[in-house]
Amino acid sequence: MTAPMPVLPPDPPPSGPDGADDTGGRKTPGASRQKQPTQLLAPLRETGKLFSLAATVSREMFRRPFQFREFVEQFWFVASVTILPAALVSIPFGAVIALQVGSLTQQLGAQSFTGGASVLAVIQQASPIIVALLISGAAGSAICADLGSRKIREELDAMEVMGVSPIQRLVVPRVLATMLVAVLLNGLVSVVGTLGGYFFNVILQHGTPGAYLASFSALAQLPDLYISEVKALIFGFIAGIVAAYRGLNPRGGPKGVGDAVNQSVVITFMLLFFVNTVLTTIYLQIVPAKGS
Repeated sequence: MTAPMPVLPPDPPPSGPDGADDTGGRKTPGASRQKQPTQLLAPLRETGKLFSLAATVSREMFRRPFQFREFVEQFWFVASVTILPAALVSIPFGAVIALQVGSLTQQLGAQSFTGGASVLAVIQQASPIIVALLISGAAGSAICADLGSRKIREELDAMEVMGVSPIQRLVVPRVLATMLVAVLLNGLVSVVGTLGGYFFNVILQHGTPGAYLASFSALAQLPDLYISEVKALIFGFIAGIVAAYRGLNPRGGPKGVGDAVNQSVVITFMLLFFVNTVLTTIYLQIVPAKGS
């Protein structure tokens, strides 16, 4: 007698893409639910990583040994690529502000306050923003590309294997360099922008040099320079941190490095204008106007 044939279990129904059952047309539970929270939480996750890097860099600044040679090299590089463009850009900025304010004060019959209003606008607002935009566009993009290329060549992973912190060795000197250059460059832009506004107001609008200087001394005060330098320091820190973060996290090889450079510049611009609004609001609430 022949043995009975074994009975095999039936094959499971084939499933299509996204967990869909070809026989019933229904998706497996949880397949689409997992994608939505991931997409919604991605910006929050990236923001958290950015703040985490900022906290780590702030802590590693006080760790020894300090990479002084790397800091000097990065300082010289950032200054060399930003000092001339900053000086050239500040002249038309100061001229435009002086011409616009001068035209407005002429309509109001307050020509004597042209100098003070234009100089305050240059020192408090235009100078830190010009410095930050140039550092982010010129130096920040180079920092991001340098760190990104090191990342895709696995140099940073090799440093971690050898017990060397890439943040303490590479990121901290670059962030400190952008901060110091931003503070020093802010003074240069303020001076050049003020001189440009003075020239265009006196020469083109036939203003009085004495009234220009007198109105400046009547409206301006020392905290105006302080808040300008504080803004430049914070803006330099933001530009360095964002450039380092995008450089440490490229996606997709060499093409991802180029995308990371573009993203670092855009993100820095957005953060700069937001932080500038917050700092200006706080300053105007805390420091009273001169003569009030």
